[in-house]
Amino acid sequence: MSNYAVGLVIVLYLAMLFVLAYFAEKNPKGKWISNPYVYALSLAVYCTAWTYYGSVGIASSSGISFLAIYLGPVIALPLWIVIMRKVIRISKQHKISSIADFISMRYGNNRLLGALVTFTCLFAIIPYISLQLKAVSETFSLISAKDSYVSTGFFDDSTFYIALLLAVFVAFYGTLSTDTSKHKKGIIATVALESILKLSFFLAIGIYVTFFLFDGTTDIFNQARLQENFEQLTSFGGVENGFNWLFTICLSFFAIFLLPRQFHVAVVENDNESYLRKAIWIFPLYLLLFNVFVIFIAWAGNISLSDIVNHDYYSLLLPLQQNNYGLALMVFIGGFTTVISMIVVSTLALSTMVSNNVVIPYGFIKTLVEGNPEENTKRIKNIRRVAIFFLIIIAYFFYVKFSAQLSLYSIGLISFVIIAQLAPSFFLGLTWRRGTARGAEIGIFVGLAVVFYTLLLPIISHAIMPNVTFVEEGLFGYSWLKPAQLFGVDYLTPESNAFLWSISLNTLSFVAFSLRTKGNYRERNYAEMFVNHENYGNLQEGGFIWKGEAYVADIKRLLSRFLGEQRTNRALRIFNRKYNISETEEKADARLINFSEKLLTGSIGSASAKILLASVSKETPISLVEVLNILEESKETKANNKLLIEKSNELSAMAQQLKQANDELRIQDKLKDEFLDTVAHELKTPITSIKAASEVLEDEGMPPELRNKFLENISRDTDRLDTLIHNILDLEKLSSNRTDLDIEEHNMSKTIQKAIKGVEQIASKKQVKIKFSTKDKVLAAYDEDRILQVLTNLLSNSLKFTEPHKGRIKILLEDLKKEVLIAVEDNGRGIPDEDKEYIFEKFYQSKNQNVKKPQGSGLGLAICKKIVESHKGTIVVHKDFTNGTRMIFTIPKKQ
Repeated sequence: MSNYAVGLVIVLYLAMLFVLAYFAEKNPKGKWISNPYVYALSLAVYCTAWTYYGSVGIASSSGISFLAIYLGPVIALPLWIVIMRKVIRISKQHKISSIADFISMRYGNNRLLGALVTFTCLFAIIPYISLQLKAVSETFSLISAKDSYVSTGFFDDSTFYIALLLAVFVAFYGTLSTDTSKHKKGIIATVALESILKLSFFLAIGIYVTFFLFDGTTDIFNQARLQENFEQLTSFGGVENGFNWLFTICLSFFAIFLLPRQFHVAVVENDNESYLRKAIWIFPLYLLLFNVFVIFIAWAGNISLSDIVNHDYYSLLLPLQQNNYGLALMVFIGGFTTVISMIVVSTLALSTMVSNNVVIPYGFIKTLVEGNPEENTKRIKNIRRVAIFFLIIIAYFFYVKFSAQLSLYSIGLISFVIIAQLAPSFFLGLTWRRGTARGAEIGIFVGLAVVFYTLLLPIISHAIMPNVTFVEEGLFGYSWLKPAQLFGVDYLTPESNAFLWSISLNTLSFVAFSLRTKGNYRERNYAEMFVNHENYGNLQEGGFIWKGEAYVADIKRLLSRFLGEQRTNRALRIFNRKYNISETEEKADARLINFSEKLLTGSIGSASAKILLASVSKETPISLVEVLNILEESKETKANNKLLIEKSNELSAMAQQLKQANDELRIQDKLKDEFLDTVAHELKTPITSIKAASEVLEDEGMPPELRNKFLENISRDTDRLDTLIHNILDLEKLSSNRTDLDIEEHNMSKTIQKAIKGVEQIASKKQVKIKFSTKDKVLAAYDEDRILQVLTNLLSNSLKFTEPHKGRIKILLEDLKKEVLIAVEDNGRGIPDEDKEYIFEKFYQSKNQNVKKPQGSGLGLAICKKIVESHKGTIVVHKDFTNGTRMIFTIPKKQ
């Protein structure tokens, strides 16, 4: 393809990224921008050109060992719920914006340590960025059919201009705000999209190679097994090579935490720590999908292509061999995508570290203190923009000088070995209080020295001084000092050798010097906060220890130079309201110092923030005993506060319960009054009727027919009065357990039929159908008269509350293992939800009856409940039954 055509595609692709980033910055809270899936996909910035191209290259020559670099992250991801959540919480509390700030703050905002971590990251990542540029340059040469990979000069090298375009993109969207702890939604949105594209394109080439160039995986396997080195490609290589696997897995395990780009997307850009739950399975799944076709593409390249071609680019060369330029261009864009996402996030993270931990604390503090907010904002942004261009240009020249002799895989591993030197100070700093800044500094220095001697020096000497013999013979002629076989270990790869000895001596130095030296009070303060942050209010201001003299006016003046007067006033108003501090307070305390330090950390880094605050305050050193006493007091205060809160919550709960009980008593009292009124009315009505009828009967001249009618009324009212008194007495006996039950074994089916027969006449008169499917023999032990009373009452209620002609009543009988279940349901008006809780109370009457005045005295269901409970059974109203009413009661088979 033409150089110009490929260049046009690149420009159009970059333009698309600019547009996407623009809209993402305009709508940072949109559901397509701020969600756990975008967060999980942004973690795939881990998959760079090394993954896209280098994995195929290493698989073609070393077999399945390429998997080791992905096993580390897969092992690490489940631990994120514990470790990364802790790191995120600490970082959010202190507005930390980089791995350098994080480690520096853990050891008391140590300026030298922050700078050392920054330089370590630079040494690790600049070669890594050059790896990406190497991949772009070489694949551009392949896709555009150029004769050589590396141009004769950078002015006619397309890679140089691509690097500049990327620098412009990062400089624009990465420096919109001086507060580096703020989220860069535009950049993260493009990274998430690129993660989808590069996976899709790689899967597409994998499917093409496997199922179109070959007849599936079996066909590739059968042809690949004929290759001479097939056994080597499909084996682990024995026990000795197992150590190489182990060390590579450890390298990638550390890298997923410590690489600046991974720390940035995982920690700084995290909106919500709950996103981790999605990330711990989405990201490993992503890695799995990315590696499904790697081995098949590698085998296909070994079968179809010459050994003289670069094995890293099999995925591009295979479609080119078939003149499939469309697919080849797609593969190139996928690789270009991996390059962009890595360079963008890495340069953004590194520029922040260079600005906050090197340039500002060592050269611009005085200038910034004397400047106004507008000037300081402009200066800080310009420092970061210059750093971005500086980093990319250095990476470009590193690529020009060293890329010819290094593969993508080797450059990637070198970067991982260097960045692993931060592991002891990072991981032990989170778990071990005794770790000190001096121990961390010496440990990193020793580790880097070992890496330089064992890994970098041979590469540099080969490029600059090829005649130097110590690489092959060992320093001073001692074979055990050979850089690649240090201390006589000759079965490790150069990268594994360097990692083993560097991380061992690094950790040993860190522990030894931490035990020999005592950190100052500030280091001990942050050590307690980082290690035991859960015990000290999640790093709230109360856990910060500071003793000295400072004035609010001085701090306010300092903050205004970086935040502006309006933002400073708003922040201080919030602070004073939070801690109930007077606006006229002159002296600053530890809480204000810590609060101010956090505000400045987001803009200029933790080390610079510490220096600036020290310039306007007089801090008094605190002894270890004082630190421990303050921490213990803080712990006791928080424990007491927690106990008081618990007691307060208990009292509130008890007060609520008492209120509910009081409300229920009022309801019961009201119901009782209504019941007594109803009973009095029910008693008075028949008595009055009887009295009136009796007076009428005294008339001797009354006709016999009329006399008989009045006598019937007297008899009916007497029965009614008798029933009411009987119910009251019956309920009283059942409530006081003074009723003897005649328990015998009966057939419940027959008992139900008796109950139906008892109400049959009423049902027939109302034309209401009663349905019951008779069962042969359902035996249970119960007092039949009492259960008949329950069934009759339930059936009577159903008849009372169903409409004539339309009413339907259904009785269900189920024979369970240990009990018998009976359900009586109807299609009446049902029971209101608010009545269902009280329907079995003895003073209750439902308001949802078919007559204006509630019928009965409200004793029927109360008596039913007492009868069923006296049989050790239960009776309830089915709350979810909506087409009427369903009453369910159970009776144990054996009493």
